[in-house]
Amino acid sequence: MASLSKPGTPRFDVDVFQNEYLAQGSREVNAIVTVTATGGGTSGGRPLGAAAGTDAAVVLVIDCSGSMEHPNTKMRHAREATAAAIDTLRDGVAFAVVAGTHEAVDVFPGNGKLAVVGQYTRGHAKEALRRLKPSGGTAIGTWINKARQLFDSHPRASIRHAVLLTDGRNEHEKPADLQRALDAATGAFTADCRGVGTDWDVAELRKISSALLGTVDIVAEPSGLAEAFRAMMADAMDKQVADVALRVWTPANAQVKFVKQVAPAVEDLTARRTAAGPRAGDYPTGSWGDESRDYHVCVEVPAAAVGNEMLAARVSLVLPQPDGTAEVLGQGLVRAVWTDDLASSTRINSQVAHYTGQAELAESIRDGMEAHRAGDLDRATAKLGAAVRLAHAGGNEGTLKLLQKVVDVVDAREGTVRFRKNVSEADSMTLETRSTKTVRVKK
Repeated sequence: MASLSKPGTPRFDVDVFQNEYLAQGSREVNAIVTVTATGGGTSGGRPLGAAAGTDAAVVLVIDCSGSMEHPNTKMRHAREATAAAIDTLRDGVAFAVVAGTHEAVDVFPGNGKLAVVGQYTRGHAKEALRRLKPSGGTAIGTWINKARQLFDSHPRASIRHAVLLTDGRNEHEKPADLQRALDAATGAFTADCRGVGTDWDVAELRKISSALLGTVDIVAEPSGLAEAFRAMMADAMDKQVADVALRVWTPANAQVKFVKQVAPAVEDLTARRTAAGPRAGDYPTGSWGDESRDYHVCVEVPAAAVGNEMLAARVSLVLPQPDGTAEVLGQGLVRAVWTDDLASSTRINSQVAHYTGQAELAESIRDGMEAHRAGDLDRATAKLGAAVRLAHAGGNEGTLKLLQKVVDVVDAREGTVRFRKNVSEADSMTLETRSTKTVRVKK
């Protein structure tokens, strides 16, 4: 365990779990890197990089397209949920509310800037919410652009968090428009996305939340929106450390094969690497409160003879500074030792094995649901059967329960299943949306 945090600042501890022993000629080194932050959220401590008062900013983006009036209670629940989120914000936080249709309008404060949370602004924001009426289409890229412009109007905020609610697909702009908006917003703010009902696209909303380092989930019934919004805002208010990166350094002739977040959810960060000096790259992790996350780091090293050992990678948590340097918050080492002891070199570390299974579980569910939509029932059954087997083996009871709403489980250990008849769209979408959520290794 290694933490390099300064006294009085949030503490980042880095633990590395791996089997460092490789057989002669082997080149792949796998490790699970557990990062634990304390003192940056609910437990207090001096903010590092952000978030007291107006150092934090929140933009609430609410779908106000015509489909939000079907049923007619949907818009009412969305207004109530947004009001609940505003009540959850701390005094002094900067905020705005955006109504999203085929365009984006900042309905509060309405001047292209952010207001500061207080009794007066809370009341006026809720008055603005009561005037929201469903009409028009859906162009999510314009909503993201508006949120970015609002955040840009408040440069002192280093914790920047958006909530995006929609009930439909991005039908009124081209996919390239949405991609351009995401490219411009990446790194500017994080965003949690919620789809209400069942007429939205899981892959589309996940693409947005992934690009903006947030979460995605379904709220099947509009009546559940208020609780979901309160939870998102409470989590956002706990964030105290912004723009933290996972920096991976490798020695000469070694290279990173992949870096994935594997808990609390699977998120492949490999393609998001940015250069950070000779043989080092940074992978974004977003904002942190008091929490723990696990990352799977895979490195390819030059093959070596029995008895040789090397440092395969140095993994650090870093906070970029305005002058181009980076403060190192914590650090861990990944090692490689070549051996002719078959028992040592073939032993798979329990952490690596567990999270490899969790990643395969998410992939099996995604492939199974795609096959089902394409009408390939045999492939869908096989993939979801594999998912049941992996969920059972990995102790992921939450995902197993979601799977059981879509398939009848004959034998969980073997992964023998049958597709259920008349599966609801809400159950299918809930399974797909939450497929990337993982469970931690049992100690």
